[in-house]
Amino acid sequence: MRKQFFIPVLSFLVLCLTSAQALNIKEETSEDHLVIVWTSDDPYTAERMVLMYAHTSKTAGWFDEVTLIIWGPSAKMVAENIKMQEKLKAMQEDGVEIRACIVCANMYEVTEELNALGFDVRGMGKPLTDYLKGGAKVLTF
Repeated sequence: MRKQFFIPVLSFLVLCLTSAQALNIKEETSEDHLVIVWTSDDPYTAERMVLMYAHTSKTAGWFDEVTLIIWGPSAKMVAENIKMQEKLKAMQEDGVEIRACIVCANMYEVTEELNALGFDVRGMGKPLTDYLKGGAKVLTF
């Protein structure tokens, strides 16, 4: 009898906790939010397009919020390229949010380096989905 009572109660509690956690991690987005998903490891594209546009979008006030997501090969390039690190730190100081996909960082074995740079390194699939559903403008490079 106890077992029959315990399993539904436990299932209900797990469902409640999972739902509460999902609500707490939902990304807040607005239509005045630019999100750039940066996957390329080409330093010329990074310097002359990705980073330049992201930084200027924030400093010129083109968007209230700017988030740059380091994803895939760009994670390795950032971890190894001091010039890119300096540019990203300057962007961060000017209010650009720098995030990185932890799965990618782990695959390229650069998680520690990206964390040490002060970037938000974590799973990015759900946050990207929230940005897309929440009305943010999303660009990919």
